[in-house]
Amino acid sequence: MPLKKLKYSYQKVKYVMYRETLIDVKEHILTFLGAFFGIGIIGFINSKYLTLNDNLFLIGSFGATAVLIYGIINSPLAQPRNLIGGHVISAIIGVTIYKLLPNETWLSSALAVSLSIVMMQITKTLHPPGGATAIIANIGSEKIKALGYMYVLSPVLSGVLILFLVALLFNNITKYRKYPLRK
Repeated sequence: MPLKKLKYSYQKVKYVMYRETLIDVKEHILTFLGAFFGIGIIGFINSKYLTLNDNLFLIGSFGATAVLIYGIINSPLAQPRNLIGGHVISAIIGVTIYKLLPNETWLSSALAVSLSIVMMQITKTLHPPGGATAIIANIGSEKIKALGYMYVLSPVLSGVLILFLVALLFNNITKYRKYPLRK
């Protein structure tokens, strides 16, 4: 009996692993192209209009956003409302908290992230990379901090809009990928 149970468990694990693993080469290619062009366009604009030491336009939270909007496009967390709203709300909160507590990085970072999460929950715009957007406003370079509320418009809003437009293009190339998710 234990051998039969073990065999059944093995088959169950194998089925789950197989079903949950994305093996469609076309999907991988479109995910790669979307992420490459989305991040690439932002990086290209950054390299053309800002010096190499002035990397303000390409923020770390965009990498996590790329995973969501190009890799798991049907996730509620990847939808436009969450993508745009989550980043913008978090950026506003991050900058505001930094302005209130500029010398207490540990406290401003903790408040920025936790308040951003709650506000995204309240507004139904939960986008996990928004937490990083909020913390970047507090721990980013002096140039990022000096932007103040301009941080919300650029790099955050402008970058998110670029990522969104690229997602619209690459996530709708085939009939199997549809973005945004339509209910």
